[in-house]
Amino acid sequence: MDPILEKQLVLTRRLFFSRFSSGIGVAALSTLLAREGFAKVFAGGEGDLPGLPGLPHFPAKAKRIIYLFQSGAPSQIDLFDHKPKLENLRGADLPSSIRMGQRLTGMTAFQANFPTAPSVFKFAQHGGSGATLSELLPHTAKVADDLCFIKSMHTEAINHDPAITFITTGFQLAGRPSIGSWLAYGLGSENQDLPAFVVLVSRGTGNMNDQPLYDRLWGSGFLPSKYQGVKFRAGAEPVLYLSNPPGISNQGRRRFLDDLARLNGEKQKEFADPEIASRIAQYEMAYRMQTSVPELTDLSKEPEGTFERYGPDSRRAGTFAANCILARRLAERGVRFIQLFHRGWDQHNNLPRQIANQCRDTDQPSAALIQDLKERGLLDDTLVIWGGEFGRTVYSQGKLTADNYGRDHHPRCFTVWLAGGGIKPGMSLGETDDYSYNITSDPVEIHDLNATIFHCMGIDHEQMTYKFQGRHFRLTDVRGSVVKKILA
Repeated sequence: MDPILEKQLVLTRRLFFSRFSSGIGVAALSTLLAREGFAKVFAGGEGDLPGLPGLPHFPAKAKRIIYLFQSGAPSQIDLFDHKPKLENLRGADLPSSIRMGQRLTGMTAFQANFPTAPSVFKFAQHGGSGATLSELLPHTAKVADDLCFIKSMHTEAINHDPAITFITTGFQLAGRPSIGSWLAYGLGSENQDLPAFVVLVSRGTGNMNDQPLYDRLWGSGFLPSKYQGVKFRAGAEPVLYLSNPPGISNQGRRRFLDDLARLNGEKQKEFADPEIASRIAQYEMAYRMQTSVPELTDLSKEPEGTFERYGPDSRRAGTFAANCILARRLAERGVRFIQLFHRGWDQHNNLPRQIANQCRDTDQPSAALIQDLKERGLLDDTLVIWGGEFGRTVYSQGKLTADNYGRDHHPRCFTVWLAGGGIKPGMSLGETDDYSYNITSDPVEIHDLNATIFHCMGIDHEQMTYKFQGRHFRLTDVRGSVVKKILA
Protein backbone atom coordinates (compact mmCIF):
# COMPACT_ATOMS: atom_id res chain seq x y z
CA MET A 1 0.00 0.00 0.00
CA ASP A 2 1.11 3.56 -0.70
CA PRO A 3 2.59 4.80 2.61
CA ILE A 4 0.91 8.19 2.20
CA LEU A 5 -2.47 6.56 1.69
CA GLU A 6 -1.82 4.18 4.58
CA LYS A 7 -1.05 7.12 6.83
CA GLN A 8 -4.32 8.79 5.87
CA LEU A 9 -6.26 5.59 6.60
CA VAL A 10 -4.89 5.17 10.13
CA LEU A 11 -6.39 8.40 11.41
CA THR A 12 -7.69 7.34 14.80
CA ARG A 13 -9.68 9.04 17.53
CA ARG A 14 -6.51 9.35 19.60
CA LEU A 15 -4.66 10.88 16.66
CA PHE A 16 -7.56 13.27 16.05
CA PHE A 17 -7.37 14.53 19.64
CA SER A 18 -3.59 14.72 19.56
CA ARG A 19 -3.70 17.22 16.70
CA PHE A 20 -5.56 19.79 18.76
CA SER A 21 -3.21 22.42 20.11
CA SER A 22 -5.24 22.67 23.30
CA GLY A 23 -8.34 21.32 24.99
CA ILE A 24 -9.57 18.10 26.54
CA GLY A 25 -7.96 15.90 23.86
CA VAL A 26 -4.47 17.07 24.74
CA ALA A 27 -5.18 16.80 28.46
CA ALA A 28 -6.43 13.24 28.12
CA LEU A 29 -3.53 12.24 25.92
CA SER A 30 -0.93 13.73 28.25
CA THR A 31 -2.45 11.79 31.15
CA LEU A 32 -2.25 8.54 29.20
CA LEU A 33 1.33 9.19 28.18
CA ALA A 34 2.36 10.02 31.72
CA ARG A 35 0.74 6.83 32.98
CA GLU A 36 2.69 4.74 30.48
CA GLY A 37 5.89 6.54 31.31
CA PHE A 38 6.40 7.96 27.82
CA ALA A 39 7.35 11.38 29.14
CA LYS A 40 10.19 9.80 31.07
CA VAL A 41 11.32 7.89 28.00
CA PHE A 42 11.61 11.06 25.96
CA ALA A 43 13.41 12.77 28.80
CA GLY A 44 16.34 10.44 28.34
CA GLY A 45 15.45 6.79 28.86
CA GLU A 46 15.23 6.76 32.62
CA GLY A 47 12.16 5.13 34.07
CA ASP A 48 11.16 3.34 30.86
CA LEU A 49 9.54 0.69 33.09
CA PRO A 50 8.23 2.78 35.96
CA GLY A 51 5.37 0.54 37.12
CA LEU A 52 1.76 1.52 37.64
CA PRO A 53 0.64 4.25 40.06
CA GLY A 54 -0.62 2.80 43.32
CA LEU A 55 1.37 -0.44 43.08
CA PRO A 56 2.19 -2.39 45.08
CA HIS A 57 -1.30 -2.46 46.60
CA PHE A 58 0.09 -3.41 50.02
CA PRO A 59 3.54 -4.03 51.53
CA ALA A 60 5.28 -6.77 49.55
CA LYS A 61 7.23 -9.63 51.10
CA ALA A 62 9.09 -10.32 47.85
CA LYS A 63 10.85 -7.86 45.56
CA ARG A 64 11.73 -10.33 42.84
CA ILE A 65 11.00 -13.87 41.64
CA ILE A 66 13.16 -16.72 40.37
CA TYR A 67 10.95 -19.30 38.68
CA LEU A 68 12.69 -22.64 38.04
CA PHE A 69 10.29 -24.08 35.49
CA GLN A 70 10.76 -27.81 34.84
CA SER A 71 9.35 -28.26 31.34
CA GLY A 72 7.88 -31.64 30.51
CA ALA A 73 6.27 -32.41 33.87
CA PRO A 74 8.34 -34.03 36.67
CA SER A 75 6.86 -37.20 38.16
CA GLN A 76 5.51 -36.34 41.59
CA ILE A 77 5.30 -40.06 42.47
CA ASP A 78 9.03 -40.55 41.95
CA LEU A 79 10.19 -37.31 43.60
CA PHE A 80 7.84 -35.93 46.26
CA ASP A 81 4.56 -37.80 46.72
CA HIS A 82 5.60 -41.06 48.40
CA LYS A 83 3.00 -43.85 48.20
CA PRO A 84 4.35 -46.92 50.06
CA LYS A 85 1.09 -48.89 49.72
CA LEU A 86 1.65 -49.13 45.99
CA GLU A 87 4.34 -51.76 46.52
CA ASN A 88 1.62 -54.30 47.24
CA LEU A 89 -0.26 -53.27 44.09
CA ARG A 90 2.51 -53.54 41.51
CA GLY A 91 1.07 -54.55 38.15
CA ALA A 92 -2.53 -54.42 39.35
CA ASP A 93 -4.92 -52.59 37.06
CA LEU A 94 -5.78 -49.07 38.20
CA PRO A 95 -9.27 -49.32 39.75
CA SER A 96 -12.04 -47.56 37.86
CA SER A 97 -13.12 -46.05 41.20
CA ILE A 98 -9.81 -44.16 41.26
CA ARG A 99 -9.69 -43.23 37.60
CA MET A 100 -13.36 -42.17 37.55
CA GLY A 101 -13.49 -41.89 33.79
CA GLN A 102 -10.72 -39.32 33.61
CA ARG A 103 -9.82 -38.09 30.16
CA LEU A 104 -6.59 -39.67 28.92
CA THR A 105 -4.11 -38.63 26.27
CA GLY A 106 -3.96 -40.44 22.96
CA MET A 107 -0.74 -42.09 24.11
CA THR A 108 -2.42 -44.34 26.68
CA ALA A 109 -6.16 -44.10 26.03
CA PHE A 110 -6.12 -47.33 24.04
CA GLN A 111 -3.93 -49.45 26.30
CA ALA A 112 -5.44 -52.86 27.12
CA ASN A 113 -4.86 -52.19 30.82
CA PHE A 114 -3.38 -49.64 33.20
CA PRO A 115 -0.85 -51.45 35.42
CA THR A 116 0.05 -49.70 38.67
CA ALA A 117 3.75 -48.75 38.74
CA PRO A 118 5.24 -48.00 42.17
CA SER A 119 8.37 -45.88 42.16
CA VAL A 120 11.61 -47.85 42.10
CA PHE A 121 13.28 -45.14 44.16
CA LYS A 122 13.58 -45.01 47.94
CA PHE A 123 12.13 -42.19 50.05
CA ALA A 124 13.13 -40.77 53.42
CA GLN A 125 12.17 -37.91 55.71
CA HIS A 126 14.49 -34.95 56.06
CA GLY A 127 15.05 -31.96 58.31
CA GLY A 128 13.03 -30.80 61.25
CA SER A 129 9.98 -30.54 59.01
CA GLY A 130 10.14 -34.22 58.15
CA ALA A 131 9.68 -33.58 54.43
CA THR A 132 9.60 -36.85 52.47
CA LEU A 133 11.82 -36.80 49.41
CA SER A 134 13.14 -39.27 46.88
CA GLU A 135 16.73 -40.49 46.96
CA LEU A 136 17.09 -38.67 43.63
CA LEU A 137 17.07 -35.33 45.50
CA PRO A 138 19.83 -35.52 48.12
CA HIS A 139 20.75 -31.83 47.82
CA THR A 140 17.17 -30.60 47.90
CA ALA A 141 16.76 -32.72 51.04
CA LYS A 142 19.42 -30.59 52.77
CA VAL A 143 17.35 -27.42 52.29
CA ALA A 144 13.97 -29.07 52.92
CA ASP A 145 13.33 -26.88 55.97
CA ASP A 146 13.53 -23.79 53.74
CA LEU A 147 10.92 -25.11 51.32
CA CYS A 148 7.15 -25.22 51.16
CA PHE A 149 5.76 -28.14 49.16
CA ILE A 150 2.33 -27.93 47.55
CA LYS A 151 1.38 -31.53 46.74
CA SER A 152 -2.15 -30.75 45.60
CA MET A 153 -1.60 -28.69 42.49
CA HIS A 154 -3.96 -29.44 39.61
CA THR A 155 -4.60 -28.04 36.15
CA GLU A 156 -7.21 -28.08 33.40
CA ALA A 157 -4.78 -28.99 30.61
CA ILE A 158 -3.63 -32.51 29.76
CA ASN A 159 -1.10 -31.81 26.98
CA HIS A 160 2.16 -29.89 27.18
CA ASP A 161 1.61 -26.80 25.07
CA PRO A 162 -1.75 -25.74 26.54
CA ALA A 163 -0.54 -26.69 30.03
CA ILE A 164 2.66 -24.64 29.85
CA THR A 165 0.77 -21.79 28.21
CA PHE A 166 -1.82 -21.98 31.00
CA ILE A 167 0.61 -21.90 33.91
CA THR A 168 2.72 -19.11 32.41
CA THR A 169 -0.09 -16.90 31.04
CA GLY A 170 -3.26 -17.96 32.86
CA PHE A 171 -4.96 -19.18 29.69
CA GLN A 172 -4.58 -22.31 27.55
CA LEU A 173 -4.66 -20.48 24.23
CA ALA A 174 -1.67 -18.44 23.14
CA GLY A 175 -1.80 -14.66 23.01
CA ARG A 176 -2.01 -13.44 26.60
CA PRO A 177 0.80 -11.82 28.60
CA SER A 178 3.10 -14.09 30.59
CA ILE A 179 3.35 -13.75 34.35
CA GLY A 180 6.74 -12.02 34.07
CA SER A 181 5.30 -9.46 31.68
CA TRP A 182 2.41 -8.76 34.05
CA LEU A 183 4.86 -8.12 36.88
CA ALA A 184 7.09 -5.91 34.74
CA TYR A 185 3.99 -3.94 33.69
CA GLY A 186 2.66 -3.58 37.23
CA LEU A 187 5.83 -3.08 39.26
CA GLY A 188 8.35 -1.82 36.75
CA SER A 189 12.09 -2.29 37.00
CA GLU A 190 14.64 -1.76 39.76
CA ASN A 191 17.61 -1.77 37.34
CA GLN A 192 17.57 0.54 34.33
CA ASP A 193 20.52 -1.29 32.75
CA LEU A 194 18.90 -4.73 32.59
CA PRO A 195 15.46 -5.94 31.51
CA ALA A 196 12.82 -6.37 34.21
CA PHE A 197 12.10 -9.87 32.87
CA VAL A 198 14.88 -12.27 31.85
CA VAL A 199 14.55 -15.84 30.54
CA LEU A 200 17.20 -18.59 30.53
CA VAL A 201 16.63 -21.92 28.76
CA SER A 202 18.56 -25.17 29.22
CA ARG A 203 18.23 -28.68 27.78
CA GLY A 204 18.24 -31.59 30.21
CA THR A 205 19.96 -34.94 29.88
CA GLY A 206 16.79 -36.89 30.63
CA ASN A 207 14.75 -36.73 27.45
CA MET A 208 16.99 -35.03 24.90
CA ASN A 209 14.07 -34.81 22.43
CA ASP A 210 11.67 -33.19 24.87
CA GLN A 211 8.89 -30.79 24.01
CA PRO A 212 9.98 -27.54 22.32
CA LEU A 213 9.51 -24.18 23.97
CA TYR A 214 8.16 -21.10 22.23
CA ASP A 215 9.15 -17.49 22.79
CA ARG A 216 5.49 -16.58 23.29
CA LEU A 217 5.71 -18.32 26.70
CA TRP A 218 7.57 -15.23 27.91
CA GLY A 219 5.82 -12.82 25.54
CA SER A 220 3.89 -9.70 26.49
CA GLY A 221 0.70 -10.64 24.65
CA PHE A 222 -1.50 -7.56 24.35
CA LEU A 223 0.68 -5.54 26.75
CA PRO A 224 3.22 -3.18 25.15
CA SER A 225 6.16 -5.22 23.86
CA LYS A 226 8.66 -3.54 26.20
CA TYR A 227 7.30 -5.83 28.94
CA GLN A 228 8.17 -9.09 27.20
CA GLY A 229 10.91 -11.34 28.55
CA VAL A 230 14.40 -11.04 27.14
CA LYS A 231 15.99 -14.40 26.41
CA PHE A 232 19.66 -14.82 27.36
CA ARG A 233 21.61 -17.49 25.50
CA ALA A 234 24.84 -19.35 26.10
CA GLY A 235 27.88 -18.37 24.10
CA ALA A 236 29.74 -15.24 23.07
CA GLU A 237 26.56 -13.26 22.36
CA PRO A 238 24.12 -13.77 25.26
CA VAL A 239 21.54 -11.42 23.71
CA LEU A 240 21.11 -11.42 19.95
CA TYR A 241 21.91 -8.26 18.00
CA LEU A 242 23.21 -6.48 21.08
CA SER A 243 26.76 -5.95 19.85
CA ASN A 244 27.68 -3.15 17.47
CA PRO A 245 28.03 -4.25 13.84
CA PRO A 246 31.59 -4.28 12.43
CA GLY A 247 32.86 -0.76 11.83
CA ILE A 248 30.39 0.89 14.22
CA SER A 249 31.84 2.53 17.34
CA ASN A 250 29.99 3.17 20.58
CA GLN A 251 30.00 6.88 19.80
CA GLY A 252 28.55 6.22 16.35
CA ARG A 253 25.92 3.94 17.85
CA ARG A 254 24.97 6.65 20.34
CA ARG A 255 24.59 9.28 17.61
CA PHE A 256 22.53 6.88 15.51
CA LEU A 257 20.20 6.08 18.44
CA ASP A 258 19.77 9.77 19.27
CA ASP A 259 18.75 10.55 15.71
CA LEU A 260 16.48 7.51 15.55
CA ALA A 261 14.84 8.47 18.85
CA ARG A 262 14.08 11.94 17.49
CA LEU A 263 12.49 10.45 14.38
CA ASN A 264 10.49 7.95 16.43
CA GLY A 265 9.55 10.76 18.81
CA GLU A 266 8.02 12.71 15.94
CA LYS A 267 5.95 9.67 14.97
CA GLN A 268 4.95 9.15 18.59
CA LYS A 269 3.66 12.72 18.82
CA GLU A 270 1.70 12.20 15.64
CA PHE A 271 0.23 8.73 16.19
CA ALA A 272 0.43 8.19 19.98
CA ASP A 273 1.15 4.51 19.32
CA PRO A 274 2.42 2.74 22.48
CA GLU A 275 4.62 0.49 20.36
CA ILE A 276 6.63 3.46 19.13
CA ALA A 277 7.43 4.36 22.73
CA SER A 278 8.30 0.71 23.36
CA ARG A 279 10.65 0.77 20.40
CA ILE A 280 12.45 3.84 21.74
CA ALA A 281 12.72 2.28 25.20
CA GLN A 282 14.05 -1.02 23.84
CA TYR A 283 16.72 0.66 21.71
CA GLU A 284 17.89 2.54 24.80
CA MET A 285 17.81 -0.62 26.91
CA ALA A 286 19.87 -2.48 24.30
CA TYR A 287 22.47 0.29 24.36
CA ARG A 288 22.77 0.13 28.14
CA MET A 289 22.89 -3.68 28.04
CA GLN A 290 26.02 -3.51 25.91
CA THR A 291 27.83 -2.75 29.15
CA SER A 292 25.68 -4.50 31.75
CA VAL A 293 25.24 -7.90 30.06
CA PRO A 294 28.93 -8.78 29.50
CA GLU A 295 29.66 -7.93 33.14
CA LEU A 296 26.66 -9.97 34.30
CA THR A 297 27.43 -13.09 32.29
CA ASP A 298 31.18 -13.13 33.04
CA LEU A 299 31.46 -15.76 35.77
CA SER A 300 35.26 -15.72 35.84
CA LYS A 301 35.32 -13.63 39.02
CA GLU A 302 33.07 -16.03 40.92
CA PRO A 303 35.04 -17.82 43.65
CA GLU A 304 35.86 -21.50 43.23
CA GLY A 305 33.44 -22.32 46.03
CA THR A 306 30.54 -21.12 43.90
CA PHE A 307 31.18 -23.71 41.21
CA GLU A 308 31.70 -26.44 43.79
CA ARG A 309 28.39 -25.55 45.39
CA TYR A 310 26.38 -25.47 42.15
CA GLY A 311 27.92 -28.67 40.81
CA PRO A 312 30.10 -29.93 37.96
CA ASP A 313 27.90 -28.48 35.20
CA SER A 314 28.10 -24.95 36.56
CA ARG A 315 31.19 -24.05 34.52
CA ARG A 316 29.44 -24.86 31.23
CA ALA A 317 27.43 -21.95 29.89
CA GLY A 318 23.85 -22.79 29.06
CA THR A 319 23.41 -25.57 31.61
CA PHE A 320 20.79 -25.39 34.32
CA ALA A 321 23.55 -25.07 36.92
CA ALA A 322 25.23 -22.14 35.16
CA ASN A 323 21.82 -20.51 34.68
CA CYS A 324 21.14 -20.82 38.42
CA ILE A 325 24.31 -18.83 39.10
CA LEU A 326 23.18 -16.23 36.57
CA ALA A 327 19.77 -16.15 38.27
CA ARG A 328 21.41 -15.26 41.57
CA ARG A 329 23.49 -12.55 39.87
CA LEU A 330 20.38 -11.15 38.19
CA ALA A 331 18.57 -11.13 41.53
CA GLU A 332 21.47 -9.24 43.10
CA ARG A 333 21.10 -6.63 40.37
CA GLY A 334 17.40 -6.10 41.00
CA VAL A 335 15.91 -7.88 38.00
CA ARG A 336 12.21 -8.28 38.79
CA PHE A 337 11.39 -11.67 37.25
CA ILE A 338 13.90 -14.37 36.30
CA GLN A 339 12.55 -17.52 34.69
CA LEU A 340 14.63 -20.60 34.01
CA PHE A 341 13.13 -23.20 31.67
CA HIS A 342 14.75 -26.64 31.88
CA ARG A 343 13.64 -29.16 29.28
CA GLY A 344 13.73 -32.96 29.49
CA TRP A 345 11.10 -34.05 32.04
CA ASP A 346 8.71 -35.79 29.62
CA GLN A 347 9.29 -39.42 30.63
CA HIS A 348 6.79 -41.54 28.69
CA ASN A 349 9.21 -44.46 28.74
CA ASN A 350 12.50 -45.37 30.43
CA LEU A 351 11.51 -43.11 33.31
CA PRO A 352 13.92 -44.45 35.97
CA ARG A 353 16.97 -43.72 33.83
CA GLN A 354 15.70 -40.44 32.37
CA ILE A 355 14.48 -38.90 35.61
CA ALA A 356 17.73 -39.78 37.35
CA ASN A 357 19.58 -37.77 34.70
CA GLN A 358 17.16 -34.86 35.06
CA CYS A 359 17.66 -34.80 38.81
CA ARG A 360 21.42 -34.87 38.34
CA ASP A 361 20.97 -31.74 36.20
CA THR A 362 18.77 -29.86 38.64
CA ASP A 363 18.97 -31.12 42.22
CA GLN A 364 22.31 -29.66 43.29
CA PRO A 365 22.01 -26.26 41.55
CA SER A 366 18.43 -25.74 42.78
CA ALA A 367 19.50 -26.38 46.38
CA ALA A 368 22.65 -24.30 45.91
CA LEU A 369 20.57 -21.36 44.74
CA ILE A 370 18.49 -21.50 47.92
CA GLN A 371 21.61 -21.69 50.09
CA ASP A 372 23.33 -18.92 48.14
CA LEU A 373 20.39 -16.54 48.37
CA LYS A 374 19.98 -17.30 52.06
CA GLU A 375 23.63 -16.60 52.89
CA ARG A 376 23.56 -13.32 50.96
CA GLY A 377 20.41 -12.14 52.74
CA LEU A 378 18.39 -12.28 49.52
CA LEU A 379 16.04 -15.20 50.22
CA ASP A 380 13.79 -13.18 52.51
CA ASP A 381 12.73 -10.91 49.65
CA THR A 382 13.22 -13.31 46.73
CA LEU A 383 10.45 -15.79 45.93
CA VAL A 384 11.79 -19.01 44.39
CA ILE A 385 9.40 -21.42 42.65
CA TRP A 386 10.20 -24.94 41.35
CA GLY A 387 7.74 -27.01 39.30
CA GLY A 388 6.34 -28.06 35.96
CA GLU A 389 3.06 -27.91 34.06
CA PHE A 390 1.36 -31.06 35.41
CA GLY A 391 2.18 -34.45 36.95
CA ARG A 392 2.58 -38.07 35.80
CA THR A 393 0.26 -41.07 36.00
CA VAL A 394 0.58 -43.82 38.58
CA TYR A 395 -0.03 -46.40 35.88
CA SER A 396 2.68 -47.39 33.44
CA GLN A 397 2.65 -46.23 29.89
CA GLY A 398 3.73 -49.23 27.86
CA LYS A 399 5.22 -52.37 29.35
CA LEU A 400 5.84 -52.49 33.10
CA THR A 401 8.89 -54.45 34.27
CA ALA A 402 10.60 -54.83 37.62
CA ASP A 403 12.95 -51.92 36.95
CA ASN A 404 11.45 -49.95 34.08
CA TYR A 405 8.26 -48.08 33.23
CA GLY A 406 6.96 -44.89 31.69
CA ARG A 407 4.29 -42.46 32.86
CA ASP A 408 1.74 -40.44 30.89
CA HIS A 409 0.53 -36.88 31.57
CA HIS A 410 -1.54 -36.40 34.69
CA PRO A 411 -3.27 -33.05 35.38
CA ARG A 412 -5.22 -34.10 38.48
CA CYS A 413 -2.34 -33.71 40.94
CA PHE A 414 1.29 -32.66 40.96
CA THR A 415 3.84 -31.04 43.25
CA VAL A 416 5.62 -27.70 43.25
CA TRP A 417 7.79 -26.12 45.91
CA LEU A 418 8.31 -22.50 46.89
CA ALA A 419 10.82 -20.76 49.14
CA GLY A 420 11.54 -17.29 50.54
CA GLY A 421 9.67 -14.09 49.74
CA GLY A 422 6.74 -14.39 52.15
CA ILE A 423 6.28 -18.17 52.01
CA LYS A 424 6.14 -20.27 55.17
CA PRO A 425 9.18 -22.58 55.23
CA GLY A 426 9.35 -26.21 56.32
CA MET A 427 5.79 -27.23 55.50
CA SER A 428 3.73 -29.29 53.06
CA LEU A 429 0.23 -28.47 51.89
CA GLY A 430 -2.25 -30.85 50.36
CA GLU A 431 -2.64 -34.61 50.16
CA THR A 432 -3.47 -37.12 47.46
CA ASP A 433 -4.97 -40.60 47.57
CA ASP A 434 -2.93 -43.82 47.83
CA TYR A 435 -2.39 -43.79 44.08
CA SER A 436 -1.24 -40.15 43.81
CA TYR A 437 -4.13 -39.81 41.40
CA ASN A 438 -6.77 -37.65 43.09
CA ILE A 439 -6.45 -34.81 45.60
CA THR A 440 -7.93 -35.51 49.02
CA SER A 441 -7.26 -32.18 50.78
CA ASP A 442 -6.36 -28.54 50.07
CA PRO A 443 -6.57 -28.47 46.26
CA VAL A 444 -4.63 -25.65 44.59
CA GLU A 445 -5.26 -24.75 40.97
CA ILE A 446 -3.07 -22.71 38.62
CA HIS A 447 -4.94 -19.44 39.23
CA ASP A 448 -4.55 -19.93 42.99
CA LEU A 449 -0.79 -20.34 42.60
CA ASN A 450 -0.50 -17.23 40.44
CA ALA A 451 -2.73 -15.23 42.80
CA THR A 452 -0.41 -16.23 45.66
CA ILE A 453 2.69 -15.24 43.68
CA PHE A 454 1.14 -11.83 43.05
CA HIS A 455 0.24 -11.52 46.73
CA CYS A 456 3.87 -12.07 47.75
CA MET A 457 4.80 -9.23 45.40
CA GLY A 458 2.24 -6.91 47.02
CA ILE A 459 -0.34 -7.18 44.24
CA ASP A 460 -4.05 -7.89 44.54
CA HIS A 461 -4.54 -10.16 41.54
CA GLU A 462 -8.13 -9.00 41.10
CA GLN A 463 -7.16 -5.34 40.95
CA MET A 464 -4.29 -5.35 38.43
CA THR A 465 -5.93 -5.49 35.00
CA TYR A 466 -5.34 -4.31 31.45
CA LYS A 467 -8.14 -3.23 29.13
CA PHE A 468 -7.96 -4.89 25.74
CA GLN A 469 -10.68 -5.16 23.09
CA GLY A 470 -13.23 -3.76 25.51
CA ARG A 471 -12.54 -6.13 28.38
CA HIS A 472 -10.41 -5.80 31.52
CA PHE A 473 -8.06 -8.80 31.52
CA ARG A 474 -5.99 -10.14 34.40
CA LEU A 475 -3.50 -13.00 34.83
CA THR A 476 -5.94 -15.05 36.91
CA ASP A 477 -8.79 -14.58 34.41
CA VAL A 478 -12.08 -14.74 36.37
CA ARG A 479 -11.13 -16.76 39.43
CA GLY A 480 -8.28 -17.65 41.78
CA SER A 481 -7.69 -17.32 45.53
CA VAL A 482 -4.55 -16.61 47.53
CA VAL A 483 -3.36 -19.77 49.30
CA LYS A 484 -3.16 -18.20 52.76
CA LYS A 485 -2.04 -21.38 54.51
CA ILE A 486 1.42 -21.17 52.96
CA LEU A 487 2.04 -17.48 53.72
CA ALA A 488 4.55 -16.61 56.40
